[in-house]
Amino acid sequence: MAALRYLTAGESHGPALTVIVEGMVAGLPLKAEDLDEQLARRQKGHGRGGRMAIEKDRAAILSGIRGGKTLGSPICLQIENRDWKNWSTIMAAGAEADLMGRRVTQPRPGHADLAGAIKYAQRDIRNILERSSARETAARVAAGAVARRFLAELGIGVCSHVTAIGDAAAVGGIIDRTESDWVRLAAQAEQSTVRCADSALEQAMISAIDRAKSAGDSLGGVIELAVLGLPVGVGSHVQSDRRLDGRIAGAMMAIPAIKGVEIGLGFAAALRPGSQVHDEIGYDRESGYGRRTNRAGGIEGGISNGAPVVVRIAMKPIPTLYQPLMTVDIDSRQPVAASVERSDTCAVPAAAVVAEAVLALVVADSLLETTGGDTLAQVRERVAAMREQALRF
Repeated sequence: MAALRYLTAGESHGPALTVIVEGMVAGLPLKAEDLDEQLARRQKGHGRGGRMAIEKDRAAILSGIRGGKTLGSPICLQIENRDWKNWSTIMAAGAEADLMGRRVTQPRPGHADLAGAIKYAQRDIRNILERSSARETAARVAAGAVARRFLAELGIGVCSHVTAIGDAAAVGGIIDRTESDWVRLAAQAEQSTVRCADSALEQAMISAIDRAKSAGDSLGGVIELAVLGLPVGVGSHVQSDRRLDGRIAGAMMAIPAIKGVEIGLGFAAALRPGSQVHDEIGYDRESGYGRRTNRAGGIEGGISNGAPVVVRIAMKPIPTLYQPLMTVDIDSRQPVAASVERSDTCAVPAAAVVAEAVLALVVADSLLETTGGDTLAQVRERVAAMREQALRF
């Protein structure tokens, strides 16, 4: 069983999203502002749709925290859907629900619409799309904010930047950044409306989004993430489900619209000889073992090696198009244009924030599995011991 786990509930136009986080240590300082800061980051980004003008996400803490610190018991968080007032009759839980109001029968290509309707025998596709909507990721960001605070107390950080949106893409890639390089890059990305640290590329991305919006189309992109300050020894080679890279890849692919994951060199490693893939090991009396390159992306054999953990993910364009593709109506079985729900032209910058949250949750879970401990003080002491062991080995 996972050391840290979470479970979300709620529909896109329901009353609220709820998430329960179980396994967080006691004694972690945590306040609603920590969660709201991350929720606000998720709502930003050039290319977002009308929903973001309605929602002002805030997290209500319902359990697991007292006096500003976690208790070790399950943490329950709730995010109100402000748009619920416009859907309260259609999405009502009781017999008063208007089941024919805004019924959807034209599944969107690329969405869960048709496969989900068939699987759950639903003649109204709204019963699928309300839950499969990326609105659910707000709950993951709230859960991830708890994990981020925990990691921050241990000197571990998570950051990201966007390297491509549509055909506006950075040439090549640099994975051999130091932690200070990553901190600088992340600070620059935070000031960008598309989370891009390169100002010229940022403008190209904005222009690409604007063109796609005018055409009724959508765009995906590429996001690069890093975990900084992670000690040697998180994860394990002894069983497949304990490998840190495997856990990260699975969690990233479970984010809506993510279709590819790389760690370190990723696919490029398959095109190089081994001498240009593996990181030579050195030793320094002051800093211990280290590497001049980071082609492995901070993970070897499923275990963190002390270098920044570098993850790259590919996001496909959002399936809702304002110039919709053709589909088949599930009532008439005749060809029609796919349904159109309010959506974004590009959600890559927002997906970067979601990915940070999910990465923080995975790393926190694996770290807690490695260290054990029921309180923040216990885990802090054990992480310090891990760092000392790596330094003096």
